[in-house]
Amino acid sequence: MTKKRFTRRGILTAGAALPLVGILSRPAFAADFTYKLATGQDPTHPINTRAQEAIDRIREASKGRLEIKLFPANQLGSDTDLLSQVRNGGVEFFNLSTSILATLVPAAGIPNTGFAFSDYAAVWKAMDGGLGDYIRAQITKTGIIPVCKVQDNGFRQITTSTHPITKPDDLQGLKIRVPPAPILTSLFAALGAGPSPINFNELYSALQTKIVEGQENPLAIIATTRLYEVQKFCSMTGHVWDGYWILGNRRAWQALPDDLRKIAAQEFDKSALDERADIAKLSDSLRANLTAKGLVFNDVDRNSFRDALRKTSFYKDWKAKFGDEAWALLEASSGPLT
Repeated sequence: MTKKRFTRRGILTAGAALPLVGILSRPAFAADFTYKLATGQDPTHPINTRAQEAIDRIREASKGRLEIKLFPANQLGSDTDLLSQVRNGGVEFFNLSTSILATLVPAAGIPNTGFAFSDYAAVWKAMDGGLGDYIRAQITKTGIIPVCKVQDNGFRQITTSTHPITKPDDLQGLKIRVPPAPILTSLFAALGAGPSPINFNELYSALQTKIVEGQENPLAIIATTRLYEVQKFCSMTGHVWDGYWILGNRRAWQALPDDLRKIAAQEFDKSALDERADIAKLSDSLRANLTAKGLVFNDVDRNSFRDALRKTSFYKDWKAKFGDEAWALLEASSGPLT
């Protein structure tokens, strides 16, 4: 069986193609279950390279009984469309960011609290611990199932076409695209910007046509979707950590025999850990790569942004929305925010 291998070069190679179905070097078994996994990310993003590896291992371990076909890059619809599809069974699996999942499961957005996490040690302490368990329990109440460990989208950074963001005041009046996620809209509004919720598949054109001046995403997204072509400055604010959940339709998941559910969960878990390592490595290498492509980087004092946010009602408002239990689980890793 030929497997897609992740390389730093691969993620940045324009036009690189991700095979949607692995190539078998032996006769194919008849599948008992044929499911779809949809994602919004470019085929070269680690989310998809690692998902394809998991799919190949699942096919192998199940002797072909479970066949999963990968559909990256919003091929089957926008993120909000696909969230509806995974709920009604139109697709069986869907990879979605925590920020957009929060539109259905409010608790899923708590890791996106502005300037909450200082580093990955704090992130994984929370998401592989009590906070992650709490969010999983809330997700399962909605008819969808988180099928594996949360994956890494990365720390989000601000890019603009007009001026660098070096201090909180630079955000005043900035027309910035945010995903359709209430907590991110709230964060930038609190800091004086003009946030515009726009679906990811419309982002490039919105920047190209100057509907918005800036956007915020992790470096891996900025690289794989070539946002550097329509942006000039990148400010390393790390204002929010964002993750990805692979979500399963409850009926489709429960239709699988116990052994197939165990295989799928095990292999998706392995790929989740591999994907986390990929993003961590890319965070170190992509800055130089994107600089070479013309993006101008600047570092900021993150504490100045956090202090500016504390002067608003942002933390108080979101603590009230998430509730004392969830907020205590967040602060166990982030430290006091209010």
